[in-house]
Amino acid sequence: MARSKTSAGWLKEHVEDFWVQKAQKDGYRSRATYKLAEIDDKDRLFRSGMTVIDLGSAPGGWSQLLSERLGGQGKIIASDILPMDAIPDVAFIQGDFTEDEVLNALLNAMHGKQADLVISDMAPNLSGLNAIDQPKAMYLVELALDLAEQVLKPGGDLLAKVFQGEGYEDYLKLLRSRFTKVLARKPAASRARSREVYLLARGYKG
Repeated sequence: MARSKTSAGWLKEHVEDFWVQKAQKDGYRSRATYKLAEIDDKDRLFRSGMTVIDLGSAPGGWSQLLSERLGGQGKIIASDILPMDAIPDVAFIQGDFTEDEVLNALLNAMHGKQADLVISDMAPNLSGLNAIDQPKAMYLVELALDLAEQVLKPGGDLLAKVFQGEGYEDYLKLLRSRFTKVLARKPAASRARSREVYLLARGYKG
């Protein structure tokens, strides 16, 4: 079946993308690794001994970076509906964390600890139609916040990918009510035309 001009254009852009090529050269599973790396460099998210939950983790770019930077000194629990190949020091739970069975597996993997940090790079399968995609994207970040409120220790942080559009301002308001400080980050590895931003909510009020 012939590819549409749009998908062929996307494929060409993806293959020629600087960050995609860099990820392949550096041995990372996705260009998203550099987004998290830049935010960590700027905001000092990671510290030795912390417990982190990585939502929407597949193919594993963020978990790879966590594994590297924590160097075995901490607990990393990753979860995704899709499968993910093993990464050192990362406990992976496949499934939908809104289902009790998966949520319980995730909580059990924490061994009674609370999380210092929840990170979410979750995004829906995009149709290209904003009226369909935006509500789906907002639903996912609301789920990330809901989980964060169940597992974060007071003072903990949440980093979530959010798409600007309908519901964004309300979500921002919600984060500000739950956390001490909320910062917006647009890393260099984010495509300039993309509406995605990363909201870093610091100091969970509990």
